[in-house]
Amino acid sequence: MAEETKELSLKEKVEASLAKVRPSLVADGGNVELVEVTEEGVVKVRLQGACRGCPMAQLTLAMGIGRVLREEVPEVSDVEAVN
Repeated sequence: MAEETKELSLKEKVEASLAKVRPSLVADGGNVELVEVTEEGVVKVRLQGACRGCPMAQLTLAMGIGRVLREEVPEVSDVEAVN
């Protein structure tokens, strides 16, 4: 019997991973919005709320969001913040 499995798109995988980090950001008054996932695996996000303009935003992006995305979605090559 053939087992049906739905293959998630890269964007769906990224959204699922962002959903895991989002509660931490929301707890601090911020949030993250997925803007785009390029064919090269570059994830473009928009930091929102308290995360916009926060002095720790780059660290949050690199060590928090970026680390989780690269661990959970190996196709992700880079994570960039856009306005």
